[in-house]
Amino acid sequence: MKNILIIGSTGQIGSELTMELRKRYGNEHVVAGYIIGAEPKGELLESGPSTVTDVTDPQGLAKVVKEYDIDTIYNLAALLSVVAEGKPRLAWKIGIDGLWNVLEVAREHNCAVFTPSSIGSFGLSTPHTMTPQDTVQRPGTIYGVSKVTTELLSDYYFKKYGVDTRSVRFPGIISYITPPGGGTTDYAVDIYYHAVRGEQFTCPIKEGTLMDMMYMPDALNAAITLMEADPSRLIHRNGFNVAAMSFAPETVFAEIKKHKPDFQMIYDVDPLKQGIADSWPDCMDDSCARNEWDWRPQFDLSGMTVDMLEKLSKKLL
Repeated sequence: MKNILIIGSTGQIGSELTMELRKRYGNEHVVAGYIIGAEPKGELLESGPSTVTDVTDPQGLAKVVKEYDIDTIYNLAALLSVVAEGKPRLAWKIGIDGLWNVLEVAREHNCAVFTPSSIGSFGLSTPHTMTPQDTVQRPGTIYGVSKVTTELLSDYYFKKYGVDTRSVRFPGIISYITPPGGGTTDYAVDIYYHAVRGEQFTCPIKEGTLMDMMYMPDALNAAITLMEADPSRLIHRNGFNVAAMSFAPETVFAEIKKHKPDFQMIYDVDPLKQGIADSWPDCMDDSCARNEWDWRPQFDLSGMTVDMLEKLSKKLL
């Protein structure tokens, strides 16, 4: 990677991925792409180049790629799971029509492309425990349908045109920098904010609901490490299961209570979020990622909780 474009640089993952890539590759080599109305601010704006980059505008996208001599694109443009259910047409337009535009530009300008998939690409008929790398994918949400299509279309462009496409199936991602923004797993971020503020937390996911989760530093490292991986080792491409920890609401609550003994939680289950959560894996088998590009997470629930509470305390108090 010489010159990198982050599409969706001000989003949940993009804001932190842009800064991490600038740290590794140099500020001037990482372009923060954004849409009007979601402009970068602060350090994200000041530390390196930024430009309007809309996946629904293929001509504009091609212009950016040429202007900055881009060879690698991180395409993070998408609506999160709960938001997408309320706007399915827009979710498809951004997630799939937009991806088509990105892949066409990448084909014409010889760019590598990372477009993340998700545990949302699985469904009720998928094995829920140690979900295999290669298994049935029949999701029941537009978010999931678009993620399966992302995987297939990315593979198609690699096989037919030789475009270097790669992706991971992200679990729920937890961050102290980016606040919750409309995902099914957002409760696992929100609960830490409430704990630090000394507020009772109302959990929208029922007790016993297991889902894969990952701390943001591990998520960033997964995306970057995969794009840096030796292509001759890759048997799979789109998208790799990556896992770090799996927990239910009561488990993360109990871990936080070790540090915040007075913290309280009640349940008020959101039927939409619960239905989506029930269709996702309890835990994924990520052995292919470990074998093909040496994936290893650094954080478990205990380590993440200590770091989240410390960092959020500095941020909020």
